[in-house]
Amino acid sequence: MEKFLDVYRNLNSSNLERLQDIYTQNIRFVDPAHEIFGLEALTRYFAKLYENMDPPQFRFVHHLGSGSEGYVQWEMAFSHPRLANGGTIRVPGASYLQFDGSGKACFHRDYFDLGAMLYEQIAFLGRIVTYIKKRLGP
Repeated sequence: MEKFLDVYRNLNSSNLERLQDIYTQNIRFVDPAHEIFGLEALTRYFAKLYENMDPPQFRFVHHLGSGSEGYVQWEMAFSHPRLANGGTIRVPGASYLQFDGSGKACFHRDYFDLGAMLYEQIAFLGRIVTYIKKRLGP
């Protein structure tokens, strides 16, 4: 788990090969917008993400591991020139991990609010999503 956290603390477009240190070749990675199979596809996904944005910075709030499973609660901070006027966006989330016998993750599922990360940061959509959220609450 510590190696996993360390890689994410320092991950950027110039060291994506470090993903092989924490993931198996047949990793299954799932987040609210994607399901990716295989280390090669995951590396391409991260490379594409980092083309247009600064590398996300992770603050790990809490983590636990038990046998072949782990859980990490985090806050991600990132900026993208086309979102939130290029300002910093902070999104809380959590990851569930399953590790194989070598200690590498073979399954990684992220949980976070895709609306807060993306839709609310786009001017026109943001107003609509905010309006809908307010209508749903008390």
